[in-house]
Amino acid sequence: MRKNEILIIGYGNTLRGDDGVGYQIAETIEQWNLDNVKSLAVPQLTPDLAEKLSQVNTVIFIDALPITDVNQAKLEIKTISISIKEKVDNLAHHHNPQQLLSLTQAIYQKYPQAYWVLVPAINFDFSEEFSAITQKYVKLTLEKIKDILSYL
Repeated sequence: MRKNEILIIGYGNTLRGDDGVGYQIAETIEQWNLDNVKSLAVPQLTPDLAEKLSQVNTVIFIDALPITDVNQAKLEIKTISISIKEKVDNLAHHHNPQQLLSLTQAIYQKYPQAYWVLVPAINFDFSEEFSAITQKYVKLTLEKIKDILSYL
């Protein structure tokens, strides 16, 4: 990857209903074939992704956001920053982008601009289908990511 590329990482378990939404969105974005955008669909954040993060200026993580009330559902887009004091632990499996970014900083002394897109999700049962609420937010998420990419 060149320094000016943007990396999108969608992650989640595609066999657990809405949990696979990040994965599916990343696959969709990869089909856009954008010159400066590489999109990865992965089941989980793993340490080997740190090298890829070190090679880009911007990364966008996409994941499911568990909700309990569909009336309170909203798409969340956060910027991610890590504290110098955050330590790298549990190198075998990274549960969130902050831990992966901390690892990237520790190994490569690089920290890309980072966003975390959280898509409302309510069904985490064994299924390959999205709930109605998550289906509703897939299109909006793709539109918001296009907006973000247009500013980068």
